[in-house]
Amino acid sequence: MKRDDLNAESETLLAKLASPSIPPDERANAARRLKELQTELVLLQQEEVREKRRREAEAVLADETDKELRALAEEELKNLSQEATSGGTNSAISSKTAKEAAILEIRPGTGGDEAALFAADLGRMYVRFAERHGFKLTVLDETSSDLGGLKSLVLAVAGPGAYQLLQREAGVHRVQRIPETEKSGRIHTSTATVAVLPKAAARDMQIPISELRIDTMRASGPGGQFVNRRESAVRILHIPTGIIVVSQTARNQKANRDQAMEILLTKLAARKHAEEKEKTGAARKAQIGTGERSEKIRTYNFPQDRVTDHRIGKSWHHIQNILDGNLDALIESVTTNAS
Repeated sequence: MKRDDLNAESETLLAKLASPSIPPDERANAARRLKELQTELVLLQQEEVREKRRREAEAVLADETDKELRALAEEELKNLSQEATSGGTNSAISSKTAKEAAILEIRPGTGGDEAALFAADLGRMYVRFAERHGFKLTVLDETSSDLGGLKSLVLAVAGPGAYQLLQREAGVHRVQRIPETEKSGRIHTSTATVAVLPKAAARDMQIPISELRIDTMRASGPGGQFVNRRESAVRILHIPTGIIVVSQTARNQKANRDQAMEILLTKLAARKHAEEKEKTGAARKAQIGTGERSEKIRTYNFPQDRVTDHRIGKSWHHIQNILDGNLDALIESVTTNAS
């Protein structure tokens, strides 16, 4: 099927799933078909990216005389040939990785309470986006702020194409709006950071128990009668790297320990992958940077009812519609323009 056909069928299914009167069996079938379409779209987008890389490399060989540039272009064509031979297993979006789940981590950046509230807005946006696509959501960690914002949120998002659809959401997101507590009507600028990691990358990771320090503690935050009655929350420190993870959303210590280990393994796998890329000279800037406003990938401007993705210089209006989980147009544009 062509992209337009895939998008048209996807929109039809999304509209059907949005109807509260759809019978349960039809809903299940529609969600299943939507997952299949998203996988096809992901693979199609990857093929388009590979074709773009091929054209650029061939153009360099046709026009350039610089030996280093020509060598890089030849290496690129060689890599593309190997990807085609192996079914694209080395590509950023392949038939194997198209099935990967994603670990999504959201934290407030600069801006105090308003940043925490914005982090909560982003959390709801991604939850609704995942629900629209029929993905399975698991809350691995959630810590709320005093005003109803988020100090941290870690989600596992599972389903065909989950990681590929979400991976380019990683970075600093900026919001410009008038906070509800602002009496003078002054616009505030705040940020939140989003990290997206492939869950599957952690499957083969093994950590010696001697490298871990595992502590139990009482859960904090909302949770009703189960909170603070026993030490069910788990905190794990990976001594060699200093990485710390906490899980307190499950209602027993074992489940929280399993969730904490899952988050830790994912972070270590991502760290290992980044180090390997750096050794080969292909390192990229860290996903979330320092959380400073200048590092933004996207701005949500409420006074102008506009969302702008700075990586591709494109804007969309109807900001509330986007925050309600309607991210498909943004994600497709960023993916299509990725090199």
